[in-house]
Amino acid sequence: MQIWVDADACPRVVKEMLFRAAERVSVVVTLVANQPLRTPPSQFIKTLVVGAGFDVADDRIVAEVAAGDLVVTADIPLAAAAIKRGALVLDFRGEMLTEDNIQERLTIRNMLDELRGVGVETGGPAAFSSGDKHAFARQLDTLLARKMAST
Repeated sequence: MQIWVDADACPRVVKEMLFRAAERVSVVVTLVANQPLRTPPSQFIKTLVVGAGFDVADDRIVAEVAAGDLVVTADIPLAAAAIKRGALVLDFRGEMLTEDNIQERLTIRNMLDELRGVGVETGGPAAFSSGDKHAFARQLDTLLARKMAST
């Protein structure tokens, strides 16, 4: 398993948890972003800087991800594409996105996008909370424990 991170929008605290997890269980974490990122020195932490542009980082993750990898993102279309390639997907708030719930998420996302397109204020996501941080940590630990048990 490798962990791919949609790093441009990823909260710092989530990245820090991923850095610690990479060292703890010797799993490669690759952060994909449109700009250089500061990361701690580690053989398990990599950065991949892609060109600027709409969905360039997402497209690169989809091109590189393999079945059984973990993608960390809040981007619903990226999540859907990763799931189609057999990857696990965890959002920044600790929710697993799966074949069972991704279509509903895509439908809601598209509806909100259409509303915004005609000028309706839909608001944004809630601020990242302590509860989100803990939910992400719990889910990440569960996934990594399964990985360790299967190797």
